[in-house]
Amino acid sequence: MSGHSKWATIKRKKGKADAERGRIFTKLIKEITVSARDGGGDPNGNPRLRTAITAAKAANMPADNIDRAIKKGTGELPGVHYEESIYEGYGPGGVALFIEVLTDNRNRTTSEIRHILTRNNGRLGEAGSVAWMFDQKGLIVVERAGADEDTLIMLALEAGADDVKEVGDTFEIVTPPAKFEAVRNALGKAGVHAASAELARIPQTTVSLVRRETEQVMRLLDLIEEHDDVQKVSSNLEIPDEILNEISAGH
Repeated sequence: MSGHSKWATIKRKKGKADAERGRIFTKLIKEITVSARDGGGDPNGNPRLRTAITAAKAANMPADNIDRAIKKGTGELPGVHYEESIYEGYGPGGVALFIEVLTDNRNRTTSEIRHILTRNNGRLGEAGSVAWMFDQKGLIVVERAGADEDTLIMLALEAGADDVKEVGDTFEIVTPPAKFEAVRNALGKAGVHAASAELARIPQTTVSLVRRETEQVMRLLDLIEEHDDVQKVSSNLEIPDEILNEISAGH
């Protein structure tokens, strides 16, 4: 698992500021709207919408916000038309970046993403230049506290998971996309709370850099994630535990 996944876990714990919460809500509302637009407003028949609603509830989004986002997607309420787009590129040290966006202005977003990359020792790549380095998988994160490792592994594997790994103070459960719902449901029925559950781009292999370049890439990842149109950014950076520990401790 890429170190960026561990960094995302730390950010999730620390990201309590109103501005951060606002950005998260904006991204979730976009995802709910597009999911409802493309697959209908009934989460029982729309797995993507169901996943988006679960993520919104985990972020404590009010039910009214979720309902309005669904209705904007189905056309019951007026809303902005968002277009899905992918950007592939490289960060410092040649780290691969896979950036997923929802935008109402592709030209503006392309210009802004390119600007962020070039100002931070990165660059945009051609379509397909890094996509082959990532596999789409289900990724379910469970906090170690209160989770029994043996029970968790048994539940996950019996439901179809590929792997369960201990990462810091969490367990990361990786599933084939087709088994993601089954594994998440099996955990839920057993009373296991997931800190996050999503379809993610997981790198086939990771790269390690010297500390200075590692910190440069981490800063670049933060800047990309803060862009309003960016839904997810995946990288193949491996972040050493000692750097993560220092950052999480506020050093």
